Amino acid sequence: MFKTVLFPIDQSREAREAADVVANVVQKYGSRLVLLSVVEEPPPDTPSADPMVSPEVVAKLLENAQALFSQQGITAEVLERQGKPAFTICDVADEIEASLIIMGCRGLGLTEEGATDSVTARVINLSPCPVLVVP
Repeated sequence: MFKTVLFPIDQSREAREAADVVANVVQKYGSRLVLLSVVEEPPPDTPSADPMVSPEVVAKLLENAQALFSQQGITAEVLERQGKPAFTICDVADEIEASLIIMGCRGLGLTEEGATDSVTARVINLSPCPVLVVP
């Protein structure tokens, strides 16, 4: 039913909690799992990049997530992209022909408009496939 599952991750508690649901779905349906981390490009007038989203931090996040799933016997592919998170998540879902996106209800990023227009809300509205939001 869910041939390919896309799991966008960040360093939020919600993403860590969603990992259990991802593991259950992937194991139940024998799905291909793709982990995605999106680094938002800083505005050109920003003096220095946020150290929480440095390439090293993102690489370590993906490596840790991949190891977590590996311990459960799940092979996970990893992708790192730059761009606006919601749009990039949906573009990747389309590109890999995802059957399902699983994500936490709130990640680290809110859009400029605030909490009512979170990355998760935008993904729900733009996604080319079903989105499972883990509270």
